[in-house]
Amino acid sequence: MHYIAHIRESDQQIQTVEQHLLEVKSLAEQYGSVIGVQHITGLAGMLHDMGKFTDKFRSYILQAVQNPDAPPRKGSVDHSTAGGRLLYHLFHTKEKGLLAEIVGNAIISHHSYLHDYISPDLELKYLYRVRDKQDIDEFDKSVQLFFESVMNERNFYDYVDRAVEELHRFRQISSTLNSEVKMMFLSKYVFSALIDADRTNTREFEENRKLLPDPIEPSNLFAKYYQKLMTELERYKQHPNAEMPIPVLRRHMSEQCDRFAEQPSGIYTLSIPTGGGKTLASLRYALKHALNTNKRRIIYILPFTTIIEQNAAEVRRILQDGEHILEHHSNVVEELEDDDEYNDGIMNVQQKLKLVKDNWDVPIIFTTLVQFLEVFFAKGSKSARSYII
Repeated sequence: MHYIAHIRESDQQIQTVEQHLLEVKSLAEQYGSVIGVQHITGLAGMLHDMGKFTDKFRSYILQAVQNPDAPPRKGSVDHSTAGGRLLYHLFHTKEKGLLAEIVGNAIISHHSYLHDYISPDLELKYLYRVRDKQDIDEFDKSVQLFFESVMNERNFYDYVDRAVEELHRFRQISSTLNSEVKMMFLSKYVFSALIDADRTNTREFEENRKLLPDPIEPSNLFAKYYQKLMTELERYKQHPNAEMPIPVLRRHMSEQCDRFAEQPSGIYTLSIPTGGGKTLASLRYALKHALNTNKRRIIYILPFTTIIEQNAAEVRRILQDGEHILEHHSNVVEELEDDDEYNDGIMNVQQKLKLVKDNWDVPIIFTTLVQFLEVFFAKGSKSARSYII
């Protein structure tokens, strides 16, 4: 008997739990490898839906698909607690307890929001889920099936040991941040990697195809963009008014931005008066600096959606590329419920595919400060996917 993670709406094909866990693990490892925590993120990936290894969840998802007019009550089967509980039971020790908490919290939260370990009113929501909650169906059975079909116990313990080593190395990284803040950002990163890996694999299953990474390296794209921008700026020099005072000043400020791009990365201000050509001057700086420092993203954070739309349109026109330039603000964001805990496995394809719009896997992004801050601090899972950029 197969235990079911998802059922494809178009042809009723099933994705087994072991398939989903191994594929999400692989994706999460790719995301984690960027900062050297691939076993930490992979651990979250391989355990996140362990609670679907139950007869009760299998019956739940089959009833939901076969009887859409009278489905079982949403949320009647908790499948996200089991993986976090396994980590707590096995590794709630001095040496491995921090790892169990970071990864376990990402797992129990992956359809809602990261839980506080202790809330302002002194509720222990994390401990309640992984230690105290009573209605965790067939937990021992799901653990047994996990070790039989996903990873055997010996390999699992070895994998956890490597994750512990990664956590130790991460904590030793020199930083101006204190340890608690570093762990907060790592927790967000693990959560983001899990969310994006889970959503991406779900999309691949629904579309019945692998989503191949963009073959164009950002550095190659930025070099191409820089040449297009310089061609446009040279064209401006041919304008009949090119030697008038204001165009000359614009040109000088743009050239200053180009020279300043040679400086190390840091926090700088660009003070150019209205009409001074900030859009193209800042783009010139950003493209050249990204090339010099091997940056993979350029993010414009602007105050008003009208300004964003105008700037994004101008940049698209000059760079002649709409595919790799993203606008992310209130005029284009589709609002979804952050808490999709009780939809997983039984959403229709339209609902599932909306979830892919929440990451920032493009080289140039135009967004508002609100959207940018939500990536780091918003409650829920919708904005969290952008965190791993």
